[in-house]
Amino acid sequence: MDGVPRFRQIPAPKPYSYRRDPSVPAFPDDRPIIVFDGHCALCSNWVGFVLRHDRDAAFRLLPAQTALGTALYRHYGLDPKDYQTNILIADGTAFFKSESAIRMLERLGAPWSAARVLRFLPVLLRDRLYEIVARNRLRWFGRRDQCLISAPRYEDRFLS
Repeated sequence: MDGVPRFRQIPAPKPYSYRRDPSVPAFPDDRPIIVFDGHCALCSNWVGFVLRHDRDAAFRLLPAQTALGTALYRHYGLDPKDYQTNILIADGTAFFKSESAIRMLERLGAPWSAARVLRFLPVLLRDRLYEIVARNRLRWFGRRDQCLISAPRYEDRFLS
């Protein structure tokens, strides 16, 4: 080991597995949901980007610091205090790391959907790059003292 913390590979859960988990509160899952670190400036800026470019209002957003966000992190075997990845839940399936980011960009449409070309890179390489940013995001981009609060016009887009 070279002293660099390693992120473990996240197993592929069964679709809608959270519905059978009594520790996960029921929530509307009819649209894709982005679970993000609301204290991370990079993650909060990403949410702002999604809100500006999601013309169809397809995404719902959920800060990881909420009870539901914490329950979903635990359900997927992730540390509910050290947010190593955003989670995208679409059609009951959870996606993590680089695949999560690529799928979010694809759903935003052109020109962002061109990010699909990143799939030509090996998953291990894509995820390793994602992990480097995830591990350093607070140092590089900063931390918010409080979780992202949505503007009133986007209130219906946020779950809590």
